[in-house]
Amino acid sequence: MRSGAKVAIVGGVFAVVAGGVGYGGYNLWNGVTGGDSTVNTRSEAAPEKRSGPVTAEETTAVSKEFLAAWAAGESDKAAQLTNDPVTAGPALLAYKEGAKVSKAVITPGTPVGTKVPFTVRATVSYEGVSKDLAYASELTVVRGQTTGRPLVQWRPAVLHPKLTAGATLRTGTAKVASVKAVDRNGAELTKEKYPSLGVVIDTLRQRYGAQAGGTTGVETWIDSGSESVADTPLLVLRQGKPGTIKTTIDAKVQAAAEKAVKTYGQASVAAVEPSTGAIRAVANSPAEGFNAAFQGQQAPGSTMKIVTAAMMMEHGIAGPDDRVECPPDVQWLGRTFQNLDRFEIKNGTLTEAFCQSCNTAFIKAITPLNKKGIADTALGETARRYFGIGATWEVGVPTTPTDGSVPASDGPETAASYIGQGKITMNALNVASLSATVKNGGFRQPYLVAKEYGDREFATAERLPRGIASGLSTMMRAATTPGGTAAKAMTGVPSPKGAKTGSAEVDNQGTSNSWFTGYSGDLAAGAVVQAGGHGGDAAGPVVAQVLKAG
Repeated sequence: MRSGAKVAIVGGVFAVVAGGVGYGGYNLWNGVTGGDSTVNTRSEAAPEKRSGPVTAEETTAVSKEFLAAWAAGESDKAAQLTNDPVTAGPALLAYKEGAKVSKAVITPGTPVGTKVPFTVRATVSYEGVSKDLAYASELTVVRGQTTGRPLVQWRPAVLHPKLTAGATLRTGTAKVASVKAVDRNGAELTKEKYPSLGVVIDTLRQRYGAQAGGTTGVETWIDSGSESVADTPLLVLRQGKPGTIKTTIDAKVQAAAEKAVKTYGQASVAAVEPSTGAIRAVANSPAEGFNAAFQGQQAPGSTMKIVTAAMMMEHGIAGPDDRVECPPDVQWLGRTFQNLDRFEIKNGTLTEAFCQSCNTAFIKAITPLNKKGIADTALGETARRYFGIGATWEVGVPTTPTDGSVPASDGPETAASYIGQGKITMNALNVASLSATVKNGGFRQPYLVAKEYGDREFATAERLPRGIASGLSTMMRAATTPGGTAAKAMTGVPSPKGAKTGSAEVDNQGTSNSWFTGYSGDLAAGAVVQAGGHGGDAAGPVVAQVLKAG
């Protein structure tokens, strides 16, 4: 063994471990930092199979052995200390050979229960160039199901926090040249300044980097293993010449969106220009990873009443000035639906029901005994015909397989769909587009880069009939006036403006999700805040901040 390394014999297998009572740092191919040259031996007799929770002593011992073996480049030994050596072995070997890691110092932190945090300072070397790659990760110790031994629970994220199943670390000549993404006015958009755009920029590079020109450099990246998922650059060893990709983002609006969602633990917002469909901002909290604003799939709550009102007008059920009943609760095939705090509106109009978000009015007017021939598929048909919901939007980066989903339903689920519950799913971009469609009088497919990138075809929809467009504008405008549920959030937002609030109850979640969509001038936005409560309380201020920036 290397000079200065401590050796222990565990079941006949050698492992490099740190000396001393606490943790030291493990140094790949350069011995162990801390520790001495003493040789400790343990009994080679088969240990008695243990059961029960993993102890603190077991957590400390197996994590030290695993990290030491990994740091020493001994992938087979490290893999045998996990609960999935068949998967862990190749991944650990690829860390050394595929990522070209020539040296790594791994420093464990203080265990918290069965979790052990640690930091890695790796040196990546390729074609005479070396650079450091530093990051933090953690591992969890579990008890083996068949052996009873304490083992490291294998997850790709142990090697790097951004690694997922099927992905690998790679170092070499980049697949495509890096790109410089710029906003609508030519200002550069960086991941550092606009964190939510990180996954967007990575995707633009993977999809359109070759089309943007530029020359490749040498990099370390996470290879996703899928053409539909962007690779993640981690380190540049030798810079190439980036190509330039112009986006529709407005840097000022993007900055406001980033700031607005940062207030909440989980929130998303998207902003669209109604007259063109150009996406002016997209932001998520947390900023890195899953782009929930474009790919989320959740019930949108009462923001769906925009579409339901359009369906009601389309089929002659009620218009803005028509009287509708808004009782405290209503029955639909044995299920009871009610308003918030069981409020009611006596002798009110559809506009009043809309701006105060009366659930029962939107259900009672279309009850099974008074459907006027309305099929259970009618809501989805209206959503697709006029709002483009359910089509595939070629935005330029991944969205959901169909943008928004309003499937056919039956029984009480049909009533639930009218108020944005049941099987309906949308995201911030989808509800932003609802407002944009009303403001423009017709659907314009949201897009982030021009259709020339990738030679894409945009989704289309019929323009709103004039009476429906006018009616929706009247109702959304009323929601921003005194007495409307959107009035407080939209205070100070320039006119002409309109909005709709929403809250969606989620199974096993104590507080409903907060939804809001609105427009001001030629900008529309939609937002969702997880467990944010009423639409005007959390998502409303997010949308308002974005609209004010436009």
